[in-house]
Amino acid sequence: MLVAAAVCPCPPLLVPEIAAGAAPELDAARAACTDALGVLAAARPGRLVVVGPVGGAGAETYPAGTAGSFRGFGVDLGVRLGAAEGADTGARLPYSLSVAAWLLERTGWSDAPVEGLGVGESSPTERCVRSGRELAARDERVALLVMGDASACRTLKAPGYLDERAAPFDAQVARALGAADLAALTTLDNGLARELKVSGRAPWQVLAGAAETADLGGSLLYEDAPYGVGYVVAAWS
Repeated sequence: MLVAAAVCPCPPLLVPEIAAGAAPELDAARAACTDALGVLAAARPGRLVVVGPVGGAGAETYPAGTAGSFRGFGVDLGVRLGAAEGADTGARLPYSLSVAAWLLERTGWSDAPVEGLGVGESSPTERCVRSGRELAARDERVALLVMGDASACRTLKAPGYLDERAAPFDAQVARALGAADLAALTTLDNGLARELKVSGRAPWQVLAGAAETADLGGSLLYEDAPYGVGYVVAAWS
């Protein structure tokens, strides 16, 4: 049963060492993520699953202790998912789960065992929802940390350039996540999400599947578009 969820954006720029001089620009987003993780801890879960986007249409699992790195972003900084000790399978965390691992380390997470699930950005809705149901059924008290960004097309300088459809789409997402509106999440336009370079669509739909029988309420903690990319932070409990 899903007992709580936190939704956070996953730009590596959340890590101050990567953002460097621009780090203060995301202080509010970091603070909101910390608050969302506090909601997870307060729910006293027996298991925390971190869900984030990966390339393709499949799913990839990452056990506790899987390592990640931000060296690809010019910073010699490593992270580890959950427990410091874990079997070294040779797998490495994708950037979305590396950001999640950094957030967990930053807040000193020790409230429950942690594992990761990478969800292909092109995964169909039905598969995402089914994955969410399966996650919720794995423990009596499951919490999810769901990583993903909204559109990357909010301004002329955004990674996807300006698209007038981006702001309405992001507003729809923010409302759905803030209200824990499962129907709105599962009916997001997948094609439009792809055109707007939305990385969070599949993880959000996994969350919707996990929450089907949970009767959780939502709270929107942050919504903005620095650098022309939509970032949303929400907590469900």
